[in-house]
Amino acid sequence: MQRSNLLYVLPNLFTASSIFVGVISIVEASKEHFVLASWLILLALIFDGLDGRIARMTNTTSQFGVEFDSLADIISFGIAPAMLLYFFIGDEFGRFGILVSALYVIFGAIRLARFNISTAKTDPSVFIGLPIPTAAIFISMWILLFHKYALENYSVTLLVLSLAVAILMVSNFRYPSFKKVTLDKPMVFKTMIIFVLVASLLYLFSAEGFALIILAYVLYGPLRALKTINTRKFGRNKT
Repeated sequence: MQRSNLLYVLPNLFTASSIFVGVISIVEASKEHFVLASWLILLALIFDGLDGRIARMTNTTSQFGVEFDSLADIISFGIAPAMLLYFFIGDEFGRFGILVSALYVIFGAIRLARFNISTAKTDPSVFIGLPIPTAAIFISMWILLFHKYALENYSVTLLVLSLAVAILMVSNFRYPSFKKVTLDKPMVFKTMIIFVLVASLLYLFSAEGFALIILAYVLYGPLRALKTINTRKFGRNKT
């Protein structure tokens, strides 16, 4: 019985670690340590991914864990990237900078609330709206690029992009979920090769690689919707 109770604690420890890392990211951003703060958000994503998987592996999923995970997400992927964005460039734009950071947190909270109440009704292979962890990584990785290449003159672009991903979180665009992915045996080897190549490129060009991968995922939703609309129009014209 005691061992069973300890197993229930384990996934929640990873959730707590995600919160802890998110808070450290906010502190580091306030000290203008933007590179460290950005990578800490990615570390929070790793902890966030591990808590759910460990809970399923040990059969210790619980309603408490679900609610705790949502609260962790709003801190690590809502408040932390919003404050990182504000400390990096938002304070230079006065009220507009505050507004973008605030809207990002608000829309992120709405996204999490909608996800929590619709999980049982939606297809587990897709997300409705951009997931908040993806939006957080998008902001942090692009901040890394702007910092690395000294693109401060184009900083308003980063604010506009951040506002766009905030809106995508509360949109009805569909994004793929990789939680239920199953691979045939022939595909396992090919997937492993692709994974090794991608990991190698990320090792050489970490910020650039992550930024482009996240950008591709962010664009997937609108492009998929556009393709669906065009297909329907083509079908109507044909008839």
